[in-house]
Amino acid sequence: MANLNLNKVILAGRLTADPELKQTQSGIPVISATVAVNRRYVKQGEDQSQQQTADFINIVAWRQTAEFISRYFRKGSSICVTGSIQVRTWTDQQNQKRYSTEVVVDEAMFVDAKGENAAAGGQSAYGSNAPDNYSAPSFSGTQSAAPKFEELSNDDDLPF
Repeated sequence: MANLNLNKVILAGRLTADPELKQTQSGIPVISATVAVNRRYVKQGEDQSQQQTADFINIVAWRQTAEFISRYFRKGSSICVTGSIQVRTWTDQQNQKRYSTEVVVDEAMFVDAKGENAAAGGQSAYGSNAPDNYSAPSFSGTQSAAPKFEELSNDDDLPF
């Protein structure tokens, strides 16, 4: 385990701006965005109460993930992303070395129920092509809907 390397990030927060889908010179879709993520801390002083602040984390998504985010998410939309941290360095026009830390998104997921942002006064994160129902399918307990299984007389024939 001495050579264990792990770079996995899970963030849940809100987009700070509408994601803008761009393409590289070779035609690969990409978005860059910022996710505001709440963080709790203990306030120093007499009361030492828990306070909340926001961290603003830069993300970048490529290909189908970028297209998905640009299609279904808007400014203020709740989003959950998983990915890895990437640090880039470059030299700017004034010959200064610059650094950028961002999360390269592998997966993006919905957090709010459909229309929840719109009900809260924000813009809905879901386009008109989004499914109408996000609930799990219901199970019907009627006998006609029950699958037909073969009953086994004993467990001796089972392979495990």
